[in-house]
Amino acid sequence: MRAKPSNAKLIDLFLDMLAAEQGAGNNTLDAYRRDLTDLSGFLAAQSQTFVGADTQVLRDYLAELDTRGFKSSSVARRLSAMRHLFRFLLNERTRSDDPAAILSGPKRGRSLPKVLSIADVDRLLTRAKALAGEAEASPQERLRALRLYCLLEVLYATGLRVSELVSLPLSAARSDARMIVVRGKGNKERLVPLNDASRRAMADYLAAMEALKASKRRNAASSKWLFPSFGESGHLTRQHFARDLKELAASAGLAPRLVSPHVLRHAFASHLLHNGADLRIVQTLLGHTDISTTQIYTHVVEERLKSLVRDLHPLAEK
Repeated sequence: MRAKPSNAKLIDLFLDMLAAEQGAGNNTLDAYRRDLTDLSGFLAAQSQTFVGADTQVLRDYLAELDTRGFKSSSVARRLSAMRHLFRFLLNERTRSDDPAAILSGPKRGRSLPKVLSIADVDRLLTRAKALAGEAEASPQERLRALRLYCLLEVLYATGLRVSELVSLPLSAARSDARMIVVRGKGNKERLVPLNDASRRAMADYLAAMEALKASKRRNAASSKWLFPSFGESGHLTRQHFARDLKELAASAGLAPRLVSPHVLRHAFASHLLHNGADLRIVQTLLGHTDISTTQIYTHVVEERLKSLVRDLHPLAEK
């Protein structure tokens, strides 16, 4: 009789399927692994496995997450991971049933994204540009300031995910580039336009990088990344950019907790919609597969429509 595969083995098989068939990225795979490893630990304490677990023990796990203080959004994410796993086990005939199919998750409203005002973004950009132009800064300090200003201009001009931004290739900064090709989730490519401010910021940053390299009189091999680093990935990390951005926010007089790369992506989408952009266009620019993901920003459109009716309707109170 063949031994039943261990939970760890089943997690590996499931993640291999997500990577191969759905093009899941490393961040998605890591999140699934963390969630399913936690579930595996709970089941082991109950002398249960993925192969033998029933619906009640899965309900018990969800209840335990609640007692551990998990937010409803986190519980919903764990439930989603469970459903995907057990559907996979059913399709692979590792199980003959799906114990997670009838589970219901916590009720939760979809929270609105944090959004910076146009004035707030302008303060960030103005402060970043001022830091990049400080005369007393050393070449290294100036390069770092120009990099941050470039990152900020490109992020607000394109709405890229932070992982897409920090891993942009050097070719994205071509002097004649009006559009850049972005490789997003699921390894899907999309075209994103650049504005003049972001193109100038990239040109200034690259010029400073070349000048610093020349001053050191080293023929170092050129990196393929626009924002290179000495780390394992070869390019600037998301965490490093997030830290620099929070320092910039504090310097600009904004609350650092309210500023992050993802908040600037939200600002990009919200400000476009506020100024009349079509929701489908914003969906394409953000790289959302499903329009429902983009519809979280429709609160901006709703507020704009209300103000138009209030200000322009002939019977509106003046």
